[in-house]
Amino acid sequence: MTDISGNLIDILTRMAFPKIGIIDIIQIALIAFFVYQFMIWIKYTHAYTLLKGILVVLLFILVAYIFKMNTILWIFSNLASTLIVGVIVIFQPELRKVLEQLGKKKIMAALIPFDAGKEVKERFTDKTISELVRACFDMGEVKTGALIVIEQNELLTDYIRTGINLDAILTSQLLINIFEHNTPLHDGAVIVRENRIVAATCYLPLSDNMELSKQLGTRHRAGVGISEQTDSVTIIVSEETGQVSVAQGGKLTRGVNSAKLREILVRAQNKQVVDNSKLRHLLKGRMKHEEEKNNG
Repeated sequence: MTDISGNLIDILTRMAFPKIGIIDIIQIALIAFFVYQFMIWIKYTHAYTLLKGILVVLLFILVAYIFKMNTILWIFSNLASTLIVGVIVIFQPELRKVLEQLGKKKIMAALIPFDAGKEVKERFTDKTISELVRACFDMGEVKTGALIVIEQNELLTDYIRTGINLDAILTSQLLINIFEHNTPLHDGAVIVRENRIVAATCYLPLSDNMELSKQLGTRHRAGVGISEQTDSVTIIVSEETGQVSVAQGGKLTRGVNSAKLREILVRAQNKQVVDNSKLRHLLKGRMKHEEEKNNG
C-alpha cells in the first residue's frame, strides 16, 4: 500500500501542470463570453434548425471515422471547403445581424452593470399594450380586418423583407389607418418589434392544419401559420364578425375580450426588474474595506 501511494505521489510530482497567468484567464473569459453570445444568438434564429442539421452531418462523419469508412471520409475531405463556403452563404443574413448587434452592444455595461437602482427590461411598454388593445377592439366594432404579428425572441427579418418598411412608433390611430379599407397598406400583415411598427403588407405562411374551422379565412390561417413557424404572438381581427382572436404556438384562441388580450400581451411583454445596485454596493463595500485596511 505504501509503495502504491509512493508511486502515485512520484507520478503527480513529475506531471507538468500548465502555469495559468492573467492573460490566460482573460482569454478564457473572452472565449466564454463570445461562445455564450453565439449560443444566445443561434437559439433565437432560423440558424438553430440548420445548426442541428450540421451537427447530424458531423456525427455521421464521426461514425465514418470510427468505422474507417474511407470512401465517405474521402468525399467529405474533398467537399469540406465547399461546405464551409456554403454555410457562410446560408448564414449570411444572420451573421450580418449578429455583427451589427455586437457593434451596438456595450460589452462592459453588459458584464458589469454599474448603474445604481433597478432596471426594467421588457419587450414593449405598457403604453404599447394599451394602444394595441384599443386599436384591435376599435377595428372590431366597425368590422375592419387586421393581422398584427408581434415579434418575440425569434427575429422575423425574413417576413419583414416581404413587406413595406415603416419603422414608426406604434399608436392605435396608425394601426387603424393602416388597415382601413381601400388604403395601400391594408392588405397583408403588420409586424411589430418592441414599440414600433417595422413593416406592413407582409406575406405570412398559411397553416396546413386540417383541424382549423372551415369558416376561417386566409387571415386566420396566416396568423396560425406564422405562429407555427416562430414564437410570435399574432392578433387577428375578423372582417366578417369583428371578433378578435390570438394565435400563438400553432394554437388559435378565438373571441378574446379586451381583458384576455391584455393578459396575453402582458405575458408576451416579459417584464423583468433587474436590481443593479447590489453589485455597486458590493464593490463600494470592498473599496471601503481596503481603504480602512490601508489607513489602519
